[in-house]
Amino acid sequence: MSKKEIKKIEGKKFFNYKRRFGDRNDGWRVRSHDPFFGIIPHLMHTRLDSMVFFEEKIDLEDLEAFVRQQRKDSDMTDLSIVMVIMSACLRAMAQYPKANRFIAGRKIFARNYLSIAMVIKKELTKDSTETTICPRFDPDASLHDVWETIHKAIDASKKVEDSNSTEKFAAIVNRLPVPLIQFFIFLIKAFDYCGLLPKALIKIIPFHTSYFITDIGSTGIGSVYHHLYEFGTCSVFLSMGKKEKYLALDGDGKPVERKFVNLRFVVDERVTDGFYYASVMKYLRKLLKNP
Repeated sequence: MSKKEIKKIEGKKFFNYKRRFGDRNDGWRVRSHDPFFGIIPHLMHTRLDSMVFFEEKIDLEDLEAFVRQQRKDSDMTDLSIVMVIMSACLRAMAQYPKANRFIAGRKIFARNYLSIAMVIKKELTKDSTETTICPRFDPDASLHDVWETIHKAIDASKKVEDSNSTEKFAAIVNRLPVPLIQFFIFLIKAFDYCGLLPKALIKIIPFHTSYFITDIGSTGIGSVYHHLYEFGTCSVFLSMGKKEKYLALDGDGKPVERKFVNLRFVVDERVTDGFYYASVMKYLRKLLKNP
C-alpha cells in the first residue's frame, strides 16, 4: 500500500474509500504489506504474545509554560497536560496511520476512525464508581477540538444520575446468569474475530479504540506498563505517571533541577515495524517539546 493510499484510507478522507469484501465495520483490510507481516499474526496469535514495552521521559518545562499560556489566552481554562498529550497522540496517529492499525481474525486492518478510551471516576472519592469514555475525533482535530470533545464526554459521564451507553450495556449483560454471560461474550468474540460485529456494539465497547490511556499520576504514583486487552482491537496502551524531578545540565554545563513525566507504552508489534514506531515516538516528542 503506497503512502498516498494510506493517507486516503487511514487519514481524513475515510468516506472516499469504497468498502470491499473482507473489510470490517471498524476498519479496512490491509492487503498490500510486507509478506512477513502477513505471517506474523499466525505465529503470534494474541496481543499477549506480541506486546512490546517502552517509555518516553517528557520534560515539562515547555509543556507547562504552554498550558499556562493557553489557560490565560483561550477559553480552555482547565486545560491539563494530559489533554495536551492526548491531542499530541491523536496528531501522531493521524500523521503515522499504521500506528492505528489492529489485528483481528489474524489479519491486519486499518482502523477507519480515531478514538481515545479512558476510565474516569464520577467523583473524586474512594467509593465513587468508575465509567469509561471513548470519544472519537477527526484526524485534523485541533487542541481545542480535542479539549472540547473530552470535556463534554467527561462532564456527561460524571453525572451520577446518568449512565453512558457502555455502562448501560454492561448493566444489562451483568443481569444475565453466568452461563449466559459467558455465552454472550463468546458470541461477541466470535463475531469480532470474523469481522461481523455490528457498528452499534463497536461504538459502545471501549476496547475497540485507537489507544487506551490511564493517568496513574493523578493517584500520586509513577507510571506502569499496562497490558493490552485481548478482547477488542486496541493496539496501544499509554500510562502516564506523576510529575517527578531529575538533574540535567544547562547551557553552561551546570546541573539544574527539571520536572518530567514518564509515558509508558505497550504496543502490539504485529501491526507495524519497530522503525515506524520509533518515528511515531520522535514525532510525538517533537510535538510535546514545541506544543
